[in-house]
Amino acid sequence: MKVVTFGEIMLRLAPEGYLRFVQSDKLEATFGGAEANVAVSLSEFGVHAAFVTKLPSHEIGQAAVNSMRKFGVDTSEIVRGGDRVGIYYCEKGASQRPSKVVYDRANSSIATASASDFDWDKILDGAEWFHFTGITPALSDETAVITEQALKKAKEKGITVSCDLNFRKKLWSKEKAGAVMDKLCKYVDYCIANEEDAKDVFGIESCGSNIEGGKLNREGYIEVAKKITDRFDFKGVAITLRESISANDNIWSAMLYTEGEAKFSRKYDMHIVDRVGGGDSFGAGLIYSLINGYNAQEAVEFAVAASCLKHSIEGDFNAVSVEEVKALVKGGGSGRVQR
Repeated sequence: MKVVTFGEIMLRLAPEGYLRFVQSDKLEATFGGAEANVAVSLSEFGVHAAFVTKLPSHEIGQAAVNSMRKFGVDTSEIVRGGDRVGIYYCEKGASQRPSKVVYDRANSSIATASASDFDWDKILDGAEWFHFTGITPALSDETAVITEQALKKAKEKGITVSCDLNFRKKLWSKEKAGAVMDKLCKYVDYCIANEEDAKDVFGIESCGSNIEGGKLNREGYIEVAKKITDRFDFKGVAITLRESISANDNIWSAMLYTEGEAKFSRKYDMHIVDRVGGGDSFGAGLIYSLINGYNAQEAVEFAVAASCLKHSIEGDFNAVSVEEVKALVKGGGSGRVQR
């Protein structure tokens, strides 16, 4: 089972603990990025996960490659070239102070890549699943073209495609996101979103929900999923549901809408260590469960449990096993020491 993900991996620079940028005299360096995070999760689950991007050939680019190899990700199709690795600075929020992200990713290697860099016929050979997010086509007009080429080849080869809408207002406008993603989503089988993405990208929202206040309306989200499904003929729409109590404490659940039915997961009361990569770990859990024949209820339970565990782990990557996820699904969420 081979899954290919395509996107940008960045250098993550973060103050220690809950220090603010202006307080810190040193920053911890790790790597992460939406599609890279998905690939790492899948590799930890025992899946042959291949990550595709473009990175410079200097030592920082190599360090990014090595960060993926550490977790067993297939990096053989990463293109080398360009001048820089994108950077993002991450300040963790606490209590009523939200987390903050500052991007320094302009003119990164992947953002300046050209379509000729990628041989999708070769890259997708033997793959059964292709995953991307709305971040990748937002990087440049050319990456949008490259993404479309990958999707066309995936469809030609009969490969299942998933997309996490992942709208980032710091990368492009809602109008441009809507226009580009409308074009790309016709190739997508499974769409992943949160309560904001559907509204920001496609102008579709549920009645009776208050995103800032963390109030969710189950019937409203079923209607959102149905509208998106009808528009693009998706096989399934997964919506993650985050009820925010504070920056540290959230209630986390999800819904999978497929074959005209909505399946809701159990809810998890989470005390958050690091929320970056939470949505990516959900996507990886969903992909894993679907390629392994889980039914809709089992799939959404596995995906949301995987993501719940990620919120307890520092960094972008979800370093958990299938067994740990299954244990949480079965009710092993007390946090007691495992001996």
